[in-house]
Amino acid sequence: VQLQASGGGLVQPGGSLRLSCAASGSIFSINGMAWYRQAPGKQRELVAGITNGGHTHYAESVKGRFTISRDNAKNTVDLQMNSLKPEDTAVYYCNVDGQTPDWDFRSWGQGTQVTVSS
Repeated sequence: VQLQASGGGLVQPGGSLRLSCAASGSIFSINGMAWYRQAPGKQRELVAGITNGGHTHYAESVKGRFTISRDNAKNTVDLQMNSLKPEDTAVYYCNVDGQTPDWDFRSWGQGTQVTVSS
């Protein structure tokens, strides 16, 4: 199962970006979908996740600013990021877990750079 992420870029503080991630391959079902990020010199951290039932959870640092959503028909997960801060600068990775007809999988996207700077 492959994940293709897009939507990163350079934005000024207070601006917005929308990240998208599409899963493809022999997918039977998808359970959780999530976005992580990793800033230079820091560990990768969970930013937001969403279950197949639509329940969401967020890191405290992004609550009220970021919104995660998914389209189960298209196997996509998006992250709408508003009121961006310089500390949001990181490489963002999508993560999906589920099942193929033969086995369970957990896949990572290739990462997309988000830079918040004036």
